[in-house]
Amino acid sequence: MPNKRNVELLATLKENLERAQGSFFLVNYQGLPAKETHALRQALKQNGARLFVAKNTLIRLALKELGLPELDGLQGPSAVVFYEDPVAAAKTLVQFAKSNPKGIPQVKSGLLQGQILTAKDVEALAELPTMDELRAELVGMLQAPMAELVGVLGGVARELVGILEAYAEKKAA
Repeated sequence: MPNKRNVELLATLKENLERAQGSFFLVNYQGLPAKETHALRQALKQNGARLFVAKNTLIRLALKELGLPELDGLQGPSAVVFYEDPVAAAKTLVQFAKSNPKGIPQVKSGLLQGQILTAKDVEALAELPTMDELRAELVGMLQAPMAELVGVLGGVARELVGILEAYAEKKAA
């Protein structure tokens, strides 16, 4: 007979996995003191991600019941990181690990829209620009031609005014 708490955790985990649409990271958080774990949770929360600690058997069962592929790295303590922006979440995990002398949390693997990611793939994601950075870059790229057009049209208007002033001075003389 399954434990009531495990049944509830499994239901919550499955609900979060469905909401995430098969996109999450699997991390090892062992060795993080409670204070640093709280700091990690806060850093992830600021970037639209959440840390969910669950037993490996529950994670395996949830993946199996939802028809998602089984992941490597389901050994030892594991936590699931659900995110809105994979790049922002990956950056947060990698930066937090770099600032920690033990290199924790350690990314084990993950899924991105149903595609299996290795730890190296997640680190590569962390090097990409975030969605907000990409949006800002796009706005800049769209704005540049318009700014150049305004400059060119302003230059033509200044030249016309200069020609008219010169013509007026010539007429007055």
